[in-house]
Amino acid sequence: MRTIVVETGNSQTVVDNFSKEGHIDGMEGLIDIHVMVNRKAKDSEEIVIMIRWESEEAWKNWEKNPVHIAGHQNRRNEEGPTYIIDSSVNMYNVHKIKEGTFSKAEAGINK
Repeated sequence: MRTIVVETGNSQTVVDNFSKEGHIDGMEGLIDIHVMVNRKAKDSEEIVIMIRWESEEAWKNWEKNPVHIAGHQNRRNEEGPTYIIDSSVNMYNVHKIKEGTFSKAEAGINK
């Protein structure tokens, strides 16, 4: 999970960057990518990007993918955007997924 804190008014730029179609989208084992924004603070906005994989092996295959590595190497010597205040990456193992019990079909809602 990646967390990026930016100056107020810049979260949409980060959301747009992570919403673009990319090589990751075709990777075997990718479940989904969630991009969420917290705008509660007055002087900053927090973006959380959660990328879910079917397995640790699928994630490692992405990390070792030449396209992924090249993307990071190309930006290694570049200075990041000035509106980024902080950025961190953490890895979590899923221990439980609990599905909701509400059924759209029962409520008469079409998908």
